[in-house]
Amino acid sequence: QVQLMESGGGLVQAGGSLRLSCAAFGSIFSINVMGWYRQAPGKQRELVALITSGGITNYAEHVKGRFTISRDNAKNTVYLQMNSLKPEDTAVYYCSLVQRTTTYWGQGTQVTVSS
Repeated sequence: QVQLMESGGGLVQAGGSLRLSCAAFGSIFSINVMGWYRQAPGKQRELVALITSGGITNYAEHVKGRFTISRDNAKNTVYLQMNSLKPEDTAVYYCSLVQRTTTYWGQGTQVTVSS
């Protein structure tokens, strides 16, 4: 089994920055994809960014140029550096890990951006 533990959410003013972290524990394979999704109240969960174990990244259009995803394979940890935050970035941010055919999710961390 795999467990994901997120940290780093909080309250920030518009234009500010936050860094999210997500550590994976358990049976982690060397080849996997880790990422971040978010869900705002009344909306569906949406992709924010993904990164493969080889370092290939993919970003949603609305965060390109503002957010940076990275990972430390030795620590099985993925990070999301969020800059120039906007009120519309307010959501619960979920970490994900996909390996083989299984997707694992973290419990989520709240990010609130005040205007």
